[in-house]
Amino acid sequence: MLPRPPELTARALLTGAVLGAALAPCNVYSGLKIGWSFNMSITALLLAFAFWRLLDRSRRVRRWEILESNINQTTASSAASIISGGLVAPIPALALISGSNLPYWPLAGWVFAVSFLGIWIAWYLREALIVESRYVFPAGVATAETMVEIFSHGREAMRKVVMLLGAGLVAALVKLTDAWWWAIPRWAPDIAFRGAGGLAGGVSLKNLTVALEPSLLLAGFGAIIGLRAGLSLLLGAAMAWLLLGPWALAAGYIDTGPADPRASWFGVMVEWLLWPGVSLMVAATLGSFLLRFIRREARSAHPLKLIDGSQPDVKTRLAGLLVASALAVLLQVLLFEVSLAMAVIAVPMAFALAAVAARVVGETGIPPIGAIGKVSQLGFGLMAPGQVVTNLMTANAAGGAAGQCADLLNDFKAGQRIGATPRFQVLAQGLGVLTGSLAGSLVYLMLVPDPAATLITDEWPAPAVATWKAVAEALQHGFESVPASARLAMLVGGMAGIIMALLERSRHRPWLPSAPALGLAFVIPASISVMMCFGAIVATLLHQFAPRWHTRFLVAAASGLVAGESIAGVLAAFRDMLWP
Repeated sequence: MLPRPPELTARALLTGAVLGAALAPCNVYSGLKIGWSFNMSITALLLAFAFWRLLDRSRRVRRWEILESNINQTTASSAASIISGGLVAPIPALALISGSNLPYWPLAGWVFAVSFLGIWIAWYLREALIVESRYVFPAGVATAETMVEIFSHGREAMRKVVMLLGAGLVAALVKLTDAWWWAIPRWAPDIAFRGAGGLAGGVSLKNLTVALEPSLLLAGFGAIIGLRAGLSLLLGAAMAWLLLGPWALAAGYIDTGPADPRASWFGVMVEWLLWPGVSLMVAATLGSFLLRFIRREARSAHPLKLIDGSQPDVKTRLAGLLVASALAVLLQVLLFEVSLAMAVIAVPMAFALAAVAARVVGETGIPPIGAIGKVSQLGFGLMAPGQVVTNLMTANAAGGAAGQCADLLNDFKAGQRIGATPRFQVLAQGLGVLTGSLAGSLVYLMLVPDPAATLITDEWPAPAVATWKAVAEALQHGFESVPASARLAMLVGGMAGIIMALLERSRHRPWLPSAPALGLAFVIPASISVMMCFGAIVATLLHQFAPRWHTRFLVAAASGLVAGESIAGVLAAFRDMLWP
């Protein structure tokens, strides 16, 4: 019998931690920019494989093995997904309400605590969702297949790495040098909706955020999400910023005040448009999940056998869950003065909602963290009415745990397919969460030193921040504080979301818009939706006219664009901080 290849090695953990520290800022940057993050598992796989294979050619290091690669990607992906711990949603929303950010160490400690809780919830759910059921977990399967492929065809993997690094370098140079200013200048057509809202100069498309904003990061995201989501963003932007927005201005529902007639009015308009957009997203996501739950037939008659033959360590899992729960409760009380009762209730709610999110991820690959956060906000709004800090941070615990739980379950699925050891992946995830908390919190404070002046602007739309803040404030003062017109728009958006969830089950699904993308377009500038749709169209054309290149290199090239521009953006913020 051949000896088992090395798995939990120091170099695998260190490589994953270094890559995670480098990739976590990418998701913080993109999360504040467009509210979405990117799964970094495959990026981490390719970069680590290239690095260790190049050293291996020197005959001075031991060969890099597939199980080590899995530990590396588990560590790196958990660090990169740290934004689910609240860095781009409830934490900056609290900063906007309170007027200041948390200091670095309390911030990093809190992000670590809620993410650490998600790790132990995932280990409890592993048997039910990975071993005993046949959920797909698409991201985990894709990661496993990529690992098998690159270790079978190493030369092809190196070509993908070159493509990824080349695209990243181009995107970084463009961002750092502002090359668009001489290549393709920022442009907005000078067309006006005369007399809208009684404004003397009318409303121009620039006021409505309709402009060309060249960004390779946005194009890369568009290439990754695909044509359906890209066109849905464009449709949602047209509905929100060309139809509903001008109508609300004309009716007087949106008061621009002394706004600059030559500037974008994103900040004032999104405070009204977010209500129908969020209602649509939440209703469609939860409606789709409930329909699956009601109609789903049991498919666990033949449980799968654990490949590594190990039995779950019940005592270790229970001890870990208790420690993680105690840490989350303690920090809620000490940092945010949440009552002990509410802090304790947040833990079982986090477990329940993480299980819901995990099941959705297992079937669709899309973590409904935004919808989960709104459900927890509504729950705590009923239990602790009028307490905005309690509402935000207890819901943060549920959303953060759900995000890390989903990430680890994807890693468990990938590990199951290649024979990895689950407890080793838990250790790797723990290191990744620690790394991501330290790196992500630092980058967040660099990018957002002054939340009131920085967030919910054209530069940092921060759609998740706007929605969390709006829901918390509405629950603090009661729904009567939401304008009647916005409440009506919420009702219409919610009904539309439910209808779309019902239609998702029909044979017409490929021709229907994506509800999450449609709703997202209401809370980001139209210019962002336009550019992401452009990236999706380019990717579709490449699939049509260069299918082999598309299959081999599209994901690597798009990932490079996302990583390159976001890392360069973080470096630019650091440069501006040192040399203002």
